[in-house]
Amino acid sequence: MNQPVIRFMTSVNRWAGPVLLVVVVVAGAWTRDRWLPATHNSVRAIISGFRRGDSGVHAEFVSKPEDTHAGHEHPAHPGHNEEASLELSDSALRNIGLKDNAIRTIRFQTYRKTITVPAAVVEQPGRTRVQVATPMTGAVTHVHVVEGEAVQPGTLLFRIQLTHDDLVKAQTSLVHTLGKLDVEENEIARLKEIPNSGAVAGRFLLEHEYARERLTALLQAQRESLRLHGLSKPQVAQITKTRRLLGELQVFAPSPDDHSGDEIQLTEHLTQPSASTSQQGEPPAGEKSDVTAPLILQQLNVHKGQSVDVGETLCILTDLRKLYIKGMAFESDIGVLRQAWRRGWNVSAVFHPTDDRADRVDELEIAWLANEIDTDSRTLHFYVDLPNQIVDDRWQADCRFVDWKYFPGQRLKLQVPAEEWPDRIVLPVDAVATEGVEYFVFRKNGTHFERLPVHVEYRDQHSVVIASDGTLLLGDAVATRGVHQMQMALRNKAGGAPDPHTGHSH
Repeated sequence: MNQPVIRFMTSVNRWAGPVLLVVVVVAGAWTRDRWLPATHNSVRAIISGFRRGDSGVHAEFVSKPEDTHAGHEHPAHPGHNEEASLELSDSALRNIGLKDNAIRTIRFQTYRKTITVPAAVVEQPGRTRVQVATPMTGAVTHVHVVEGEAVQPGTLLFRIQLTHDDLVKAQTSLVHTLGKLDVEENEIARLKEIPNSGAVAGRFLLEHEYARERLTALLQAQRESLRLHGLSKPQVAQITKTRRLLGELQVFAPSPDDHSGDEIQLTEHLTQPSASTSQQGEPPAGEKSDVTAPLILQQLNVHKGQSVDVGETLCILTDLRKLYIKGMAFESDIGVLRQAWRRGWNVSAVFHPTDDRADRVDELEIAWLANEIDTDSRTLHFYVDLPNQIVDDRWQADCRFVDWKYFPGQRLKLQVPAEEWPDRIVLPVDAVATEGVEYFVFRKNGTHFERLPVHVEYRDQHSVVIASDGTLLLGDAVATRGVHQMQMALRNKAGGAPDPHTGHSH
């Protein structure tokens, strides 16, 4: 055999193995829908057989995966054990609350062991509470809102008749200066029309131009004085245009998110005389506003006819869209708290922890930690961001009232992660039944629920951690509710007397 042929055969032998392996992998992936379910069922059957100690049954099942339970009125299921299996009717499923959302598919996840600390919902300082004060003295002529009402930024709140002497004098001086400036402008225009007849006319024109410049500077100073008294730019422009004194102040709800102007823009939206400005923020009858995050008029301090001084608080508005949860960690837990914050672990909030109405909020971020220990409680305060939401929104007598889900003062518990356990099966605590020292779950197998013993590595008030030892496989579906009732039903089925304490730990 010549040399080229030998090299060709050597090359074929070298690549034959890898090519064959690639072909097998591609063919297996292409036909996985045919062989993967049978293999999965065989593995589950073998595991169930070892659990019962019945290898003969599984040998028969593996050799004949399509076999069924002869004479049984229901289809057979891999690893089906009649003694530890229940078939529940639709009414029974409803009675124990075992709906579709109470069936959970097994998956592996990272479990974080937590510590529990007391906490309370608090306001965000400088943001939640908005105090509306009057910048000048006057008498309240109209109150357009009621306490507890929800208002949008820009809604008319109050009308105040101004009685501030300094403000009246400042407005009068501005109007007087405007009149003198008009006189100078007219005189300058007249002198410019006179034919040039010598130095006398030129000297008069120059004097009036100097006077106009002085009045212009004085006018600018008087405008700034009015701004310092609390008037807005539109109001000063209105006085300049109409030459009429402003006798009424309209107070509007400020916006917590708009800081483009002054710190408090009480009259930012006033573009017309106050007599023609109507109340804002009221939708037509039967309609609701599209805005879903209003301000709540938490406290109303004035009434119609009341005299108010400069800086007096008219009302307090609250913005409840974002709140804080203030946690109180004990000194022994400070290390755990710092570790969770440094690693970016999220915490969970549990409201109503002592009754069946427990409301759990997960994936909350720690905002910041305090830098000192509270001397009274000997705890370290830390703060968690809490997004809020409206649960009810209605109109009553032309006033809008909303109900927020969370509000300052609520008590709760915070769960702070302390350790991480990867690749665990985590279920709700109600998904596991107990009998003595044994723990059981109920796996859904067709129309049956099978009881399986499991090894519980850890349990707390809300969750149980089950070891990944092959008892439960990925994709298995287990009941997360009603397992104690099913445990008692199995005892009755086996002929034992029902134990009222079955499934409960004392």
